[in-house]
Amino acid sequence: MKADYTLYSDAQLADLLNQRDKEAFEEIYNRYWGLLFSHANKMLRDEDQAQDVVQELFANLLSQMGEFYYKSTISSFLYTSVRNMVLNLIRYNKVRVNYADSLQDYYNKGEWATDEVLRENELSRQIEKEIQNLPPKMRAIFELSRKQYLSHREIAEATGVSEGTVKKQLYYAIAKLRSKLSSLFWLQLMSAILWLNRTF
Repeated sequence: MKADYTLYSDAQLADLLNQRDKEAFEEIYNRYWGLLFSHANKMLRDEDQAQDVVQELFANLLSQMGEFYYKSTISSFLYTSVRNMVLNLIRYNKVRVNYADSLQDYYNKGEWATDEVLRENELSRQIEKEIQNLPPKMRAIFELSRKQYLSHREIAEATGVSEGTVKKQLYYAIAKLRSKLSSLFWLQLMSAILWLNRTF
């Protein structure tokens, strides 16, 4: 008889997670996704960013399963992780805002250079390339969400899968893209900042 994971305590689920039990992971996901999303959304006041934070957290949790020892206070771990990720995102957004302000000043002065446009085009090309490299089902769900702006329910109806599957596929896709593109973005950002400093 199959175990009912909904009856397990957090301590039991943490122990099973340490043993790479994917059903324990799914129960933790189902138990905490909504609460963590609400927590992140209160801090960010942005549903899309809050959703991305929680999806990234669970993608990390899945990828580290069996490699990191979770104690019985897994709820504390999850809430602390969300808080730290939100704080990092806020700091990161400040960097982006400062960078955008510098670029806007340069636009206003009419001194925008062609090589920056080329860098932007290259970044767009890399993003599209990584999207195309996603597994077909994951790519289809991701594109329905991010390019056609369908809701989870609409995607589920269009693809014939559950809303839970849609959510999981989206957070896996976002985690894969972040992993592939984060280093590229920072290289682009640093290159642009150095270029701006040289020009000024």
